[in-house]
Amino acid sequence: MTAPLLLWFRDDLRLADNAALNAATDAGAPVIPVFVLDEQPGLRPLGGAARWWLHGSLAALDENLRRCGSRLTLRRGSVEAVLPALAADSGARAVLWNRAYEPATRARDDKVASALHRNGIATQSFAGNALVEPDAMRTGAGGSFKVFGAFWKALRKPYRPGPPLPAPERMPDPKRWPASDRLEEWALRPGEPDWARGFAKWRPGEGGGIDRLARFIEHALPGYAINRNRPDLPGSSRLSPHLRFGEISPAQAWRAVEDAVARDAASDSDGEAFLRELGWREFCRHLLFHFPDLLSRPWRQEFERFPWRSDRPGLRAWQRGRTGYPIVDAGMRELWATGWMHNRVRMIVASFLTKHLLIDWRAGEAWFWDTLIDADPANNAANWQWVAGCGADAAPFFRIFNPVLQGERFDPEGEYVKRWVPELARLPAPDIHRPWNYDRLRPAGVILGKTYPEPIVDHAAARRRALEAYARVKG
Repeated sequence: MTAPLLLWFRDDLRLADNAALNAATDAGAPVIPVFVLDEQPGLRPLGGAARWWLHGSLAALDENLRRCGSRLTLRRGSVEAVLPALAADSGARAVLWNRAYEPATRARDDKVASALHRNGIATQSFAGNALVEPDAMRTGAGGSFKVFGAFWKALRKPYRPGPPLPAPERMPDPKRWPASDRLEEWALRPGEPDWARGFAKWRPGEGGGIDRLARFIEHALPGYAINRNRPDLPGSSRLSPHLRFGEISPAQAWRAVEDAVARDAASDSDGEAFLRELGWREFCRHLLFHFPDLLSRPWRQEFERFPWRSDRPGLRAWQRGRTGYPIVDAGMRELWATGWMHNRVRMIVASFLTKHLLIDWRAGEAWFWDTLIDADPANNAANWQWVAGCGADAAPFFRIFNPVLQGERFDPEGEYVKRWVPELARLPAPDIHRPWNYDRLRPAGVILGKTYPEPIVDHAAARRRALEAYARVKG
């Protein structure tokens, strides 16, 4: 019998548009799909919310594989040891996978390939969960991009997604299946108390991603260019966790949007606005690939000496959604309850932490890493640095969002705040965004300092303090 192949899944938990899977099934040999929960030192463990999502995604992948006559083998431990042992146990002659691009993961993958080769096992890797591989994008001078506009121009005009790769109807199975861990043994989801009850509306897995993409194209892509900034409207795609875990590929999303524009189901401006978001996702990967310290060090070196404050009460108030600024608190409570936050509000809450409170962006990045279902190494670090003013092509530090004006502009009727800060629900807009100025708080059931906190910092004073701190490091 032909020796089997190991198909190593990572952040590509889908059957369609999967280059490594397509190559494995085309080889005509039995295929053993495997996922390894690798928690060795040096690799950043997934946060709690992402672990919750991973459980659902792996369960969905196994279910889809079983429809094809296959199954998912689960192993926990160092991939460098697990894959050679699994190959030896199953008689596999090769391991196939799609590439990942984070610095620690790339270093780990090199060690895995070396370990397999020492054992006489061939390896083959394919382009991973990106539109283009990060090292394929170069400036005219041959360097890496530091400005998104130039990056997008270089990507947008020539990029065309390749033809979609269909999901297999059947996968050749081995004569003997290797032993597998039980998914429940990994305890990826919480016990009691179950802090993830509010995540139930999400549907992890390839089927959930395909459905979400279809609903986005039909309902939210028309008008996306404007509505995507409104947290009170269902105007965003909510595709981020599906893209993060590779349940759909960015090329699938790109094709779907281009097709919708071509058949006049959405305008050119709406389509372009979404494609730029995919482009920004690629830019973040590009930055992390070429600046491996992006997760821990500021891109702009002068921020190494920025006078960040140690403010544990302030950080805790921000985490709990108790800052006294309704749009900030609504966002932080949405995050805790659902594992997700609207993108515009992510910028608002990040600006508040780094500029109103002068708390190091790395504290916010760590909190998002633990609480976001779509926590992505490149996106998380690059976006936090962008808001904090210390990243590549960053918003200038002196661009300090006024949380009141942001609320009034992007949640004009206060519906988003009412949903997540129900103690303010009886206040009318626009006063709901500045409750301390409302002269009928008590009739609305609001008692500042009791039913809802007073602002933990004055906006004008915080802005002056932030600009003074910035003046000490610029230039």
